[in-house]
Amino acid sequence: MNLTMINFTAHGDSRGQLVAIEQLRDIPFEIKRIYYIYDTLPDVRRGFHAHKKLKQVLVCTSGKCKILLDDGREKKTVMLDKPTEGLLVTGCIWREMYDFSPGAVLMVLASEYYDEADYIRDYDTFLKCAEENATGE
Repeated sequence: MNLTMINFTAHGDSRGQLVAIEQLRDIPFEIKRIYYIYDTLPDVRRGFHAHKKLKQVLVCTSGKCKILLDDGREKKTVMLDKPTEGLLVTGCIWREMYDFSPGAVLMVLASEYYDEADYIRDYDTFLKCAEENATGE
């Protein structure tokens, strides 16, 4: 599984830092939805799903959290702990977000509007999708 991290440029001085993110420049798709997760307790896991076509960039704008990615063949864990770094997730990838630090804010930039039909919430169904993607069917 190839992981793609996107580095954003921070602009700052003695007043603080600013990160600007632009669709089709910093993000490799048109952004149709932005949401964020916050006030998540450290022992709570979120996600437990994959998407059929949605592309996402996950950025922990404050604090840190871990992202478990599973393509049906291998699993990788990524620590998000920099507001200048985003994780690109595309294709049929199972994801779980966990180990949120106090005050963590996980922002997600999405390529599509919310569509429940794009979600794969059953792990066995996900494994079938992952196998089809791996064999090109």
